[in-house]
Amino acid sequence: MGTLQNLVGNSSLQNNPIIKVKEFIDRQNNYKKVKDVENWRFVGYVLDISYSGATIITNDTYKIAVGGIPRGSFLVLVPADFSRTRPHFSLLRVKGISSTPLSKQVQQTYFEMHKRSMPELDLWTQADLQWGALECDVLGMFYGNPNDVDKLAFSGDVNNVVSAHRYEVYSPDADLLKLIINGTVRNQFQANIGKLRTMECMFEMEKQESDNIPVNISMKDFMGCRTAMFGKTRLGKSNVVKLIAQGMIDATRNSQNVGQLIFDINGEYANDSDQDSVSLRSANPTLCEVYALTQRTGTPSKLLKLNFYEKPASCKDILGTFLSKEKRESIYITDFSSVVLPTKEEIEDMDMGDKIRAIRRIQMYWAVLHEANFPVSESRLKQLRWMYAGSTKALEPHYNENIRKKVYGENVPPQPTTLEEIVHEFIAFIQFYRNNNKKLVDDKNKDVFSKDDLSILNFLCPESGKGPVMLSKYKMYHSATAGDFVTEIINYLDEGKTVILDLGNANDEIRQYFSDLLSRAVFNKQETEFVNNNLGDKYIQLYFEEAHNLFPPQTKDNQDVYSRFAKEGAKFHIGMVYSTQSPSTISKELLVQTENFFVGHLASTDETKALTRTQIAFEGVEDDILRAKTPGYMRMLTMSHRFVIPVQANLYQPKRGD
Repeated sequence: MGTLQNLVGNSSLQNNPIIKVKEFIDRQNNYKKVKDVENWRFVGYVLDISYSGATIITNDTYKIAVGGIPRGSFLVLVPADFSRTRPHFSLLRVKGISSTPLSKQVQQTYFEMHKRSMPELDLWTQADLQWGALECDVLGMFYGNPNDVDKLAFSGDVNNVVSAHRYEVYSPDADLLKLIINGTVRNQFQANIGKLRTMECMFEMEKQESDNIPVNISMKDFMGCRTAMFGKTRLGKSNVVKLIAQGMIDATRNSQNVGQLIFDINGEYANDSDQDSVSLRSANPTLCEVYALTQRTGTPSKLLKLNFYEKPASCKDILGTFLSKEKRESIYITDFSSVVLPTKEEIEDMDMGDKIRAIRRIQMYWAVLHEANFPVSESRLKQLRWMYAGSTKALEPHYNENIRKKVYGENVPPQPTTLEEIVHEFIAFIQFYRNNNKKLVDDKNKDVFSKDDLSILNFLCPESGKGPVMLSKYKMYHSATAGDFVTEIINYLDEGKTVILDLGNANDEIRQYFSDLLSRAVFNKQETEFVNNNLGDKYIQLYFEEAHNLFPPQTKDNQDVYSRFAKEGAKFHIGMVYSTQSPSTISKELLVQTENFFVGHLASTDETKALTRTQIAFEGVEDDILRAKTPGYMRMLTMSHRFVIPVQANLYQPKRGD
């Protein structure tokens, strides 16, 4: 009855990929019958087995016949009575060499043989000496999906363990390897990432079936998910990032439902290299938009500069950071650096009195920029309606006439209406303040200037020192005509385009600023869409390099945008690809939330331990990660792949687009 049920079951699986293992075993049995050792992929028998591991006994003849069995290679474990069961198999990964019950005797024979310098051994002794054992991890089991007869299923465990003698072990052929590597990959948006590579050694052996096995990924696994790219520098992380970004462009070329934002800190995604390597932008000119601080020959780009006048709160912080990095320690400089200006939104929520004082403080900051020779469009400043409150306007501080008489005496000039006149007014005010025992009060005997006002004015007109002149070097980041590039970029992402921020000429502070600014904008946009139930099938993918600067292991602010990416990104359809040299430098919270991994060479056991503590699937391949240093040779784990795949990534070599 059991056999009949199995026959019926096998019949129902005719369209299931698992049928390939039945075809494989049928072929192996035929090879065995006709003694076709050239094609027979039999490896050996099971000496010992558990739910997590197995010891395989094999010999040199079997290993040579299948082209060798390197560490990390995949083996197939099937019941000896395979024809009586529904098609399935357990997947093993070779971990290393193991001893056998006869190991001591074999060693003794070797010892005696070499001691006596015997030139040859008889056939029987040779046979005894060629037997050995392999230690393997049991990765899980492949079988037909019981809920969908046309699909393959994989579990990270096995349903049963029986006596060791009831199993046989095979080295899979090319067809079965393709099933193992790609059989569970989602059909949607598939892309080829490289070829299966079980070992770093390139010495060719006949009958190695893994040489030309393609490794596919589904771009669906990356949408709204977190992807880690670990490995030492110059070993291919950026190349794999390009492959993923290109795969996403190709997969969504028609749907345009995924926008990508790449923070390009080295300019390699936006610009072609000197070796005629085609960049991501050049391969997809109609689907990529580049924003750059500096125009580069051959790369069309939009201006990525800040208007230091129109974004006073954030840009003042940047200037303060610049000065701090230069270790400017004069009191008037540190006081200026510490001033926090109000945002547009904060000013709009103030009552009239506070609003007027806040606007004047920003005008003081503008005066500093003007004296530092930052170009300005006064007509644009006049259009900033949030810089108007009563008689105070964008370019008119409009201090009370009684206060101005105190400062100017009888010859009071007209109220300032230009930035140049504002500079003269503030300089006159601060000089009067100093000459009158640091006192300037209004009609109600209240101080005209706050502590922050004085900090800015003392920098504008220092008693000694350079003052605004020291800011001139930062003009390269400023443009008087810079528009609202944030809104432009968000719109491009919403259209499904790939936006590349060329930050190759920027310092760390500027990179951090743009990263923070746009990350917050993306998060706020996606959160709003989620709340309004408008996300649909729209996603945004972010690409971060040197991720340890954004996601450090210890962070005090669990509400910053990067922490929220880790915790809530998936819910808001925000995906990330982040790169760094070592797992130990990344926030544990982000690591545990990461779904996809690409791991190249790591330099220490501390790094591999940090990896395996987060993702247990990498246990058993730590030594290989430590040893292998070939560029592009990685250990890959995705949502579709339940076990680690060793892959030699393709070299990104696209054709130049139209």
